[in-house]
Amino acid sequence: MSRDFAVGRNAQELFAPGSAASIEAADRAALSSPDGQYRNEFEVDRAGARCMVASIRIVVRNESNKPEFLLIVFEDITDRRSLSQELESTKKFLELVVDNIPVALIVEQVKDGRYLLANRSAETILNRRREETTGLTASDIFNPKEARLIIARDEAAIKKRGMITEEHPISTKDGLRLFLTRRATVLNDAGEPQYLIKTHEDVTDRRQTESRMAHMAYHDGLTDLPNRAAFLQALTQMIEACEGTGEEFAVLCVDLDGLKEVNDVFGHALGDKLLIEVAHRLQDSARGGVVARLSGDEFGLIIDGKQPEAGLALARQIGESVAREFQIDGRPVRAGITTGMSVFPHNGADGASLLANAGAALFRAKQKSRGTISLYQPEMDQQIRDRRVLHQDLSMAVKNGELSLAFQPQGAAGHSVGESEIIGFEALARWQHPVRGQVSPAEFIPIAEESGLIVEMGEWILREACREAASWPKPLQVAVNLSPAQFMHGDVVGLVHSILIETGLAPGRLELEITEGVLIEDFDRGLALLRRLKALGVRISMDDFGSGYSSLSYLQAFPFDKIKIDRAFIINLGRNPQSAAIVRAVIDLGHGLDMSIIAEGVETVDQLAFLAKEGCDGVQGYLLGKPLPIGKYAGLVGRAEAMELALKTG
Repeated sequence: MSRDFAVGRNAQELFAPGSAASIEAADRAALSSPDGQYRNEFEVDRAGARCMVASIRIVVRNESNKPEFLLIVFEDITDRRSLSQELESTKKFLELVVDNIPVALIVEQVKDGRYLLANRSAETILNRRREETTGLTASDIFNPKEARLIIARDEAAIKKRGMITEEHPISTKDGLRLFLTRRATVLNDAGEPQYLIKTHEDVTDRRQTESRMAHMAYHDGLTDLPNRAAFLQALTQMIEACEGTGEEFAVLCVDLDGLKEVNDVFGHALGDKLLIEVAHRLQDSARGGVVARLSGDEFGLIIDGKQPEAGLALARQIGESVAREFQIDGRPVRAGITTGMSVFPHNGADGASLLANAGAALFRAKQKSRGTISLYQPEMDQQIRDRRVLHQDLSMAVKNGELSLAFQPQGAAGHSVGESEIIGFEALARWQHPVRGQVSPAEFIPIAEESGLIVEMGEWILREACREAASWPKPLQVAVNLSPAQFMHGDVVGLVHSILIETGLAPGRLELEITEGVLIEDFDRGLALLRRLKALGVRISMDDFGSGYSSLSYLQAFPFDKIKIDRAFIINLGRNPQSAAIVRAVIDLGHGLDMSIIAEGVETVDQLAFLAKEGCDGVQGYLLGKPLPIGKYAGLVGRAEAMELALKTG
């Protein structure tokens, strides 16, 4: 407002009622003040605008010492007050942040070592409230030994005039804890140390976790034995210790026999407990030597002494130890081991070579017989190389058109060959190698299984078998083997469905033969896939029945269309009464479950007659026919008849 407007008017006329009342109250306070002066701050509201005003009132008296005027100086302090409030708010915010950071913070004055500031987290290491530490020194707070160490570290940081980081234990109300401490010196304008800022972070739990993780990186989580990485490190150290000294040591690769069967019969939880018990027995037998778990059911050991005698002696000892019956969860469990062994320096100059050669010896031992011990021989290298070359060649066999199918007849079990009507064929893969010639399925099928090539190969076999069967004039069945790998990788149900549509083969003419390995790997998944396959209308057969461990439980879980009795039982018919009893029992079992029975490996008329007498539904073997190209069986599939008819009508 202009001064001309203000002159001659009182507060009530110039200001809003509230502001006018505040002004008049201040006026009265000044007039009644003993020294004739009065200071105050108040808000003024005029025309909707609010501001903060600071005022000084001085009473001006006349000659008679009577109050005549009030001299009032007003100052608008709105911006200053706002800034002050903002600074106060910022200060409180910073104090709140410092007080609540999860790291102990202490500020120390360099000149006398007194603590100027400590946050709430610092109370853990100070063992007192932070307010009580202001003005105290380390000597006032900590015991003499700890105080000397802290002061020495503080002085080192101040002398360095930079950042010093270290870890050290500090006694707290929770016991001795490990802290990561950082000390930073703050310089004044003259460049001299003025403050020392210290942060203390409790890293006890972190270091324990890191220690556990480091342990886990080199130890097996189930048995707590060293793992493969740790075993290779131990081998390297052993080589360094023995190199040039003439000393020897042996590396043992030990495979636990029967773990899959234990898992399948009793469950994986009990199988894990068996692994733990086996680990204990291996450690007891090794008497402080290195024992490691290399993979699921494979262990490694290092034994020094005169070789191969010491290694063979240990292998026999652990074999006897593991062979003793285990009692797990009140159940008797039996297991065994197969062992491969290599010797330093004769079988390898580095850890990887020694372990690989012990593995090669183990592979040879498992080929011979479970429970045996095999010592590495140089010719095993050539066998392994040959196997790898064969694998490489096999990977190109499908693309190069080197694979073909042979078909073996399956007939009804008549009392003679003439009475055994042909009901179908089993499709079997054959490999004509461009250099090696005909490669036995016993060689290339295991390689395909181990490498995963069986998935691609199996798809080709299934498609070719269905395409061929769809072209037969007679609607005979065709049986095709499916590998467990085909169930574990890819969409086997979708593949079978698409091939049936593509080739036009009626689903009821396709019989898929599986081994119990399909269900051993993943029972629930395998069972679900089998049910979906059966829903397509194809027939499902259990192959090699009797050669495994858990077939009965599988027969109970899934309604197979057919059971194939393993050839091992058929070969001994007439020579071994136990085989005859087993075959008879399987036939009765299958019929009781409404499943048909077919016997593999039938080679004699006597075997055929026995099977017919016992009510076996079908037979397969050299007696009916060897696996041959389908052209050799043109008459059986109706092609010869079809050709004659075509010639007559043509």
